[in-house]
Formats: sequence, structure tokens, C-alpha cells
Amino acid sequence: MIHGLDQPGRALVTGASSGIGMSVTTQLLAQVGVSQVVAVSRHAERNDALDALAQIHGNRLLRISLDLTDEGALAALPVRLASDAQSPDAARLHMVFNAAGMLHGPGLAPEKSLASLRADALASVFALNAFAPILLIQALAPLLPRDVPLVFASLSARVGSIGDNHLGGWYAYRASKAAQNQLLRTLAVEWRRTHPQATCVLLHPGTVDTPLSQPFQAHVSAEKLFTPDRAARQLLAIVHEITPAQSGRFLAWDGSEVPW
Repeated sequence: MIHGLDQPGRALVTGASSGIGMSVTTQLLAQVGVSQVVAVSRHAERNDALDALAQIHGNRLLRISLDLTDEGALAALPVRLASDAQSPDAARLHMVFNAAGMLHGPGLAPEKSLASLRADALASVFALNAFAPILLIQALAPLLPRDVPLVFASLSARVGSIGDNHLGGWYAYRASKAAQNQLLRTLAVEWRRTHPQATCVLLHPGTVDTPLSQPFQAHVSAEKLFTPDRAARQLLAIVHEITPAQSGRFLAWDGSEVPW
């Protein structure tokens, strides 16, 4: 499941009802070293694909419908996870994979210019892309072990790189991913003291054929447009092998460093 873990591991995946999150959930459930996968999304308990996985895997899949931007729902999450487990040890999480994110939606599109900026759009995008990952891991802190390996992987994006920004535009998405990068890099520094066996990594999946990227795929060549299954396989390969010595890094799907 993850490097150095010599016991069955419990994983939590956000954004689990579609795209990369769904593929990560499916691939983790196929691993014998995974004791349970907690699938989190706004409609996790009313999703046909997750229904089908539940029919196959039974109690190895726990589905929780939750809005990651709802502070109260986040606070209740560890209580729900602990109550579902048969023992305190079984309640612990060994992997958290955050695949939730927002680029566009009803009334919201990537900005092409300064004139397009709106405070409400900035707030919505930052709430999910920047604040939700760090507040999620804060809420889950009681279930994170200090004595065995732990990995927190969160999807970022190359467009969130300040050093690699040569095209401009997409203000809210770029800035929210850059903010997430800094927040989780700071977490990695703290974990060196408090959770020495923990690893925090930011992952750029490439351009993946999901609803998030669909309106912007016209100029992406076929060989650079990944399926969700391929993206999940590539990212999980990194997660499975990464060690605490590499905590705080920003890595692309092929393991290369992305500039901050």
C-alpha cells in the first residue's frame, strides 16, 4: 500500500465518485494490503459506480457523503470513521488521497483577464482547492498514526507553479493551487517533528480526461491526454514508493519535480 507499512492499511479518498478519485478508489480496493477504502464525495452514498464497487467489496468500502467545504461536516468525519471501526487501531488511516478540486462550474469559469475576477468565484475556488485539503487533514489528525508510515497525497496542478507561470490567466485556479502547495509544504515541515514516519506529497496528474478538464482538451494531443485509470495508476505508483525523506515535494505523474 505504502512504503514501509507491514500491516493492512486503511485509506481515505476524496473526490471518490468520479474521475481520478474513482479510479484511485477502485485500484486501492484491488490491493490485498488495503483493509478498507473510505470513499468521500458530496454524493458518495448515491452514486452508481460506487454502488457497483460496494456490491463487489462489501464492508471494505465505506462511503461517506460530505462537502469538504463544510466545516461542521469535517469536524464530524473522524467520529464517523472511529464509530465504524471495530477497534481504535482499525480506525486509523494510513493513506489520505485528496482528489477533489474545482476549475469551473455553474456560473464559474477560468478567468482570461483581470477584468474577469470576482470575489465570490475566488472564494469558492479557494475554499475547495486550497483550504479543504489542509482542513481535512486537521480534522483527521486523531486518526493519523505516529508509529507507522502514513502518506497524505493531494492533487495539485502544474498551472499552480509560480515559477512555471508563463501564460497567465486562470487566476483563481492557479492561485488556489499555489496556496495549497504552500499550506501542505508547511504541513510537511511540521510533520518532520510530530509524525516522523509521515509523508506529504503534492501531485500533478497531467491532463486527464475528466469533467474538470473536458472544456479545455481541444489543443491537447492524444498521447498527452490520460485516462483516469492511467493517471491513478501513475500517481499511486509514486504514493506507494515515496518515503518521509521526500516529504514536502511537488511531483508530476512521471516522478519529476515541478517547480514551486
